[in-house]
Amino acid sequence: MYVAVKGGERAIDNAHAWLAEERRGDTDVPELSIAQIREQLALSVNRVMAEGSLYDPDLAALAIKQSRGDLIEAIFLIRAYRTTLPRFGTSRPVATAHMACDRRISATFKDLPGGQILGPTFDYTHRLLDFKLAAEGDAPPPAPQKGDAAPADVPHVTGFLNQEGLIEEAPADDTPPPDLTREPLELPAERALRLQALARGDEGFVLSMAYSTQRGYARNHAFVGELRIGAVAVEMDIPELGFAVEIGEITLTECETVNQFTGSKTQPPQFTRGYGLVFGQTERKAISMALVDRALRWEELGEDYTGAPAQDAEFVLYHADNIQATGFLEHIKLPHYVDFQSELELVRKLRRDVQDRADAAAAQHPEAAE
Repeated sequence: MYVAVKGGERAIDNAHAWLAEERRGDTDVPELSIAQIREQLALSVNRVMAEGSLYDPDLAALAIKQSRGDLIEAIFLIRAYRTTLPRFGTSRPVATAHMACDRRISATFKDLPGGQILGPTFDYTHRLLDFKLAAEGDAPPPAPQKGDAAPADVPHVTGFLNQEGLIEEAPADDTPPPDLTREPLELPAERALRLQALARGDEGFVLSMAYSTQRGYARNHAFVGELRIGAVAVEMDIPELGFAVEIGEITLTECETVNQFTGSKTQPPQFTRGYGLVFGQTERKAISMALVDRALRWEELGEDYTGAPAQDAEFVLYHADNIQATGFLEHIKLPHYVDFQSELELVRKLRRDVQDRADAAAAQHPEAAE
């Protein structure tokens, strides 16, 4: 906090008041409601929920409004609020095979049970500004044409490869994974912990790491085996009842990538997996997460370390968290008067020493000075 600035607490209070005024903007323009942000800026809301590790669209929309649209600040607000909440228990792992899919595509199999569901996507738009959206009172969009409903059970595409033994088996492990929201990150990190860090990592950073693997910095040629977006039920075991009950429903984006693997001393040639799972419709993040997840698995698969940044768990995991990065970055704008004064005196002393040596050399050899 700026405790040393002129004016002290009074200056800080005035800064907060000015911030509130700037956040509101022109009072002749209607104020944004939480519902408007939640419904019309849904992708921003989804990102704040994912990187804030808290599934609550209304709170995410409130954080976006309070932060003036600064999503990292909004994520900070959500994470800070999350620490105040009690935890009553843990839910069962969600069954994404039972997802009610709004979108489901595969880049590996054209014809798959349940079919390809394009869903709401920017993929086929022309990226041209739609000036009709700037009109006052825009007309409601035409009703979409609904196709056949997706089946209740939508098997994963990788299961087809698994039938022929062409893709690695997902190891069965009932060990409770570590909880990154309660315990600090420690290395070496098992895959479950790495996936948690990537799921709440900064989308831009994870995207850049994923892009680097595609450009050759990890030997990571991936296909999107399946990308699906939809609602899944959340179930929780109730000890008093002796069985699980459904406590709600959340929207998730899941991505499984299929990567070629030539084999190693311990593994036969086969396809391997990368995995991403994120709150809301956040497909760019889910795909990026899957690519980076696969790059980080080089050691367990017996591959060579090529020195690629995306293969370095310490580099990726310790720099993916935008809240930690923001805190460390922005602390340098806080007062460092004492530190700077000490460095200033050091530089002045070093300059005096250099000048003294130059003067001494000139006195010993006056002809050189001339």
